[in-house]
Amino acid sequence: MYSNKVMKSALETMMFMWGEPLEVKDAAEVLEADRKEIRELFKELQSEYEQEGRGIRIREVDGAFGFVTLADNDMFLKKLCTPVRVRKLSQAALEVLAIIAYRQPVTRSEIDSIRGIKSERVIDNLIDKGLIEVTGRSEGVGRPLIYATTKEFLKKFGFASLKDLPEVPEYEEMRREREEEGYGQMSIDFEGGEEPEN
Repeated sequence: MYSNKVMKSALETMMFMWGEPLEVKDAAEVLEADRKEIRELFKELQSEYEQEGRGIRIREVDGAFGFVTLADNDMFLKKLCTPVRVRKLSQAALEVLAIIAYRQPVTRSEIDSIRGIKSERVIDNLIDKGLIEVTGRSEGVGRPLIYATTKEFLKKFGFASLKDLPEVPEYEEMRREREEEGYGQMSIDFEGGEEPEN
């Protein structure tokens, strides 16, 4: 027979891992204890969480118990879940996203050409985040996929439309000049300036 302390600890672990309300009968079977005793332990835990003012509470639902968050903390969750573009996107992701935003529709080879480095994984990550999407195929050789930004991109970056994108003065002219002078492809540093790729 386990002590009450051990059983309470086990109940917390099971509730956390189970992902849905844990039935008293299931918990009692695992702990080899009487259902009435397990129910009382659930109730004790429930009271302890409330008395200590925890951000997690235990709710009973039709003879089962599970963790829920404290409603008073919703405002903190909303802040946490609000997208923060700089924190969540790497420099490489911001770089690729900017190229797509300004050059769309654009193929992967065009993106790679501008960056001077392969961008396949970065593109896949941006698609997973819902910031870019495949909009079709180019008429060029091999009919490569073409990419463009999404409405989610506009929403997360606070743009009403692509017309709101900040201007990148003379970028195309600088890129052409560097290529003509033999400096190779140009890599954009979005914190200011540009560097030639070797």
